Amino acid sequence: MATAATSAVRPSLGAAFRLTPSPSSVRISHQLLSLTRPMSTTAPLLKRHTYPGARSNKDMSKSRGQSALRRTGLRWRLSMSDDPLPKPRSREELPPVEVDPDHGLWDFFPNRETVAASPEDDMKHGRGWMVEELRGKSWEDLHRLWWVCVKERNRIATGAWERERGKMGFGKSEAQGRDREVRVTMRGIKHVLTERFYAWEDAVKLAESDPEVDLSGKGRAFTPREFLEEEEAAEAKVVDYLVEEEVAEVKAEEKAQVPPPETNVQGEAARL
Repeated sequence: MATAATSAVRPSLGAAFRLTPSPSSVRISHQLLSLTRPMSTTAPLLKRHTYPGARSNKDMSKSRGQSALRRTGLRWRLSMSDDPLPKPRSREELPPVEVDPDHGLWDFFPNRETVAASPEDDMKHGRGWMVEELRGKSWEDLHRLWWVCVKERNRIATGAWERERGKMGFGKSEAQGRDREVRVTMRGIKHVLTERFYAWEDAVKLAESDPEVDLSGKGRAFTPREFLEEEEAAEAKVVDYLVEEEVAEVKAEEKAQVPPPETNVQGEAARL
């Protein structure tokens, strides 16, 4: 009897346990309920009327614009009104832009029509200046040549940037070859100026140990000694003496010359 009653109770207990919701099923049911909540997407609620007498219909939904599945979307407030949107003006209606024809920024481009030189134009260049050629240039010439090279490198860099921005795909090798020759010239200018700086340093050290040179900046910078002046005067006397001797020899040779042909003819006629 008791055994029969116990066996009869077991199915009912199992059904009762099955009807009790588990924590995981409760969480899933809450998520499904939140995903199926109604959300207003009507057009009147999205538009904000600004004409006189319009009623205020501000949308109070904090979930406006978010995805119903992922709960993501816009994080700023949306606003639409009846005001007409401005239309951009055409290029023909815009006023002309005044540009200075002598502006220094024009030197960054090869000409006024293009932003980058063609490969044929970049290949039209000579070799760079050698150090032996630059040694004979003055400071002013080296200064001008340096800034010509700087402007040329800026022009080459501008063209390279425009080619990369426009994805042109050509002219890179020719521009690099031109830039290489410009850098050779600039390297030669630095070499020559370094040599002159070292020569100037050596001259200063030599002048500091020379008693005839005064580097204080007061009075004469170079004052020769007395024996040098006497030696120079003696050399000048010798030169004057040699010049006088040469002049005397020239006069003696002129006196010993043969008479002109006319005199000889007259002498022959008188003798006959």
